[in-house]
Amino acid sequence: MALVPAHVPSLTKAGFEVVIERGAGEASGYSDGEYEGRGAEIVDDARGVADILLTVRSAAAGGAEGPGPTREAQTIIGFLEPYAAHPAFRQFQDRKVTAFSMELIPRITRAQSMDALSSMANLAGYRAAILGAEALPKMFPMMMTAAGTIVPAKAFIVGVGVAGLQAIATTRRLGAVVSAYDVRPAVKEQVESLGAKFVEMELESAEGSGGYAKAMDEEFYRKQRELMGDVVAEMDLVITTAAIPGRPSPVLVTGEMVERMQPGSVIVDLATERGGNCELSESGKTVVKHGVTIVGPVNIPSALAFNASQLYSKNITTFLLSMVKDGQLLIDTDDEIVAATLVTREGEIPNAEIRERLGG
Repeated sequence: MALVPAHVPSLTKAGFEVVIERGAGEASGYSDGEYEGRGAEIVDDARGVADILLTVRSAAAGGAEGPGPTREAQTIIGFLEPYAAHPAFRQFQDRKVTAFSMELIPRITRAQSMDALSSMANLAGYRAAILGAEALPKMFPMMMTAAGTIVPAKAFIVGVGVAGLQAIATTRRLGAVVSAYDVRPAVKEQVESLGAKFVEMELESAEGSGGYAKAMDEEFYRKQRELMGDVVAEMDLVITTAAIPGRPSPVLVTGEMVERMQPGSVIVDLATERGGNCELSESGKTVVKHGVTIVGPVNIPSALAFNASQLYSKNITTFLLSMVKDGQLLIDTDDEIVAATLVTREGEIPNAEIRERLGG
């Protein structure tokens, strides 16, 4: 859900009339009565009456929220997947829509409270650890009993962004012995601060802009897979989180590496929606290959819809209110955050990079 009841008053105080589509929040645990109690009006078709439409997924992101606008000249804010041409963006242009993409929030200090990708990645990292614990036929923690000592499970986290850090923290809390690797050596300190071991490999740094990893050539990934093979073979659980915005996910765990793992081991691949970090993973499915269970979850935040809605609602309302002056929406393209996220403005595509991507 794009807006939770707790954040309705901040919008009404800013001069907005807030309308919520009937039953829209129920799947996330928020009733119509809660919205009404906070000052929102319940309507049958919020999309048809709203001037500003707050969505979870729209445009190329699709999903249950629908592909695009229902009115001329609407303003839409949500996840849009603005990385490649899609028919929905032509619809935005034809209907003179102004659209902001939450994926494009820049990773700068001032935008931290708007960073929806980080919010969702945090939940994904936590959920990946839980999925791994459920699928692994072993306990995570060490346990000393009268019948003998149970050794702790060994977990390996590949990719130490927001999702990876949360996966480390959660697997550690559950009692596993945790190692982690990232192509950005600068994250070593963060890994160690969580009580995990940073696995070092003799490779060049692949740190890109905004704290993301950058795409590298195939020779880099070949060498990386070669060095990683021995580490993966020793692990009970491998969680992969490596993603590059707008690009296919790099294959880091090959079929040969899976074959070397012990039967009963588990891989949780968080990157399957963009092709996957594991060569044998399948998007949206749990499969068993060479005795290894490979979990390929999609849209993980939806499994934690109550909390996902809380975080996303805060992100999107903070973003919207940052553009409100005296009760009016003012789009200032000199503002770094506005300029980065503005995909279309009254049907035009002002950003040259985005215009090239969308073929507009």
